[in-house]
Amino acid sequence: MKLLITNEIGQVSELDGVSARTLMLAIRDAGLNLTAQCGGCLSCGTCHVYVNPTWWPKLIPPTEFESGMLDVVDDRRETSRLSCQIELSKELDGLEVTIAPGSAFS
Repeated sequence: MKLLITNEIGQVSELDGVSARTLMLAIRDAGLNLTAQCGGCLSCGTCHVYVNPTWWPKLIPPTEFESGMLDVVDDRRETSRLSCQIELSKELDGLEVTIAPGSAFS
């Protein structure tokens, strides 16, 4: 599986051969700058990403709980998601996301 991750300053990292279960794990395992403070427990918003709009229809919609967590993040957009809640599958091969401001280490 391949992923394209844009960081907070616009640099794109192409991750090839991804086998992680979730997007957050893939980003973290690649050593990219993502806080992901709660480790995927859906109890913070520090793995906030913006999904490229062309990929939005391929994602399972966010749960009400995830949407509530997104209500407290800075700079929420229409395509905001918590990367810990995006389960990777072959349908998402090539997924493009941008790490949201505030989700990167300071």
